[in-house]
Parts: sequence; structure tokens; C-alpha cells
Amino acid sequence: MSITASLTRAWRIAADIADPELPMLSIADLGILRDVRWEDGTVSVLITPTYSGCPAMSAIADDITAAFAAAGIAPVHVRRVLAPAWSSDWITPAGRRKLAAAGIAPPTPGSAPIACPRCASMETAMLSPFGTTACRALWRCRACGEPFDRFKCH
Repeated sequence: MSITASLTRAWRIAADIADPELPMLSIADLGILRDVRWEDGTVSVLITPTYSGCPAMSAIADDITAAFAAAGIAPVHVRRVLAPAWSSDWITPAGRRKLAAAGIAPPTPGSAPIACPRCASMETAMLSPFGTTACRALWRCRACGEPFDRFKCH
């Protein structure tokens, strides 16, 4: 297998890892998968946390290592890259659709109105800046009355 084909396979393996806090998204959908490269005979997978204290990073690194081992690729080195800092702009369009389908409002730029992921009403209000995880806030739709998480912009 050529280096290019091996690297493509390695990228696919890494890109399929689910985020443990948002299992409907892969780490590629979320935009935290930065790069997959060969370095001195080892696969290096570069990931960036959504924020510096993200507790999911260790689980993601373990999942990457396990996926590569299951694929017969070892060793693999998982590196955390902090600069540039992750931005919610890095969430892919597919990732945004998956968030909405799961009832989580995807981040919107600036002060754009927040649509309810259940009924699409723009009559929404934040209940708490703290949601079910550190990267989400709790919102409520005034039209349908349902609470929902909104992924925070970073």
C-alpha cells in the first residue's frame, strides 16, 4: 500500500471516532481532528479540544488508539494541539445538521437568533449558560415550550 493510500486509510479511521459527549458527531464533524500524518514510521493524530479543560480529550485519545490497534496500525501517537484555539466555526455543515437532528441547536455567529431544533421557531430564550456539558447552554422554546441544549460558540 502506498503512503498516500495508507494516510487516507489512517485519516478515515481517525475521522470515524465519535465524540463521547456528542456521540452523534465524529471528531471530524466537530472539527477537532486537525491532522493525521506519518512521522518517523508512526501515525500521528492531531486533535484540538473544544476548550482547554475539555474532559473528553483523554477518552478521545484512548478511542483513537484503540481504533488504530483494531485496524492493525500501531504505534499511533495522539497529540493535543492548542493553537490555534478551536472555534465552533470548525464544525462541519454535516456536523451542524447532526446536532440539530439530535435536538441540539448548533452554534450561530454573533447575535444571530437561535432556532428551536424541534419546531424551528425563533422565539427562544436562554435559561442557563450551563447545559448538560460545559460546551452547551440550556435554552427553551417559547413556541413549543420544549427545553433544548445549544452548542456554545467559541
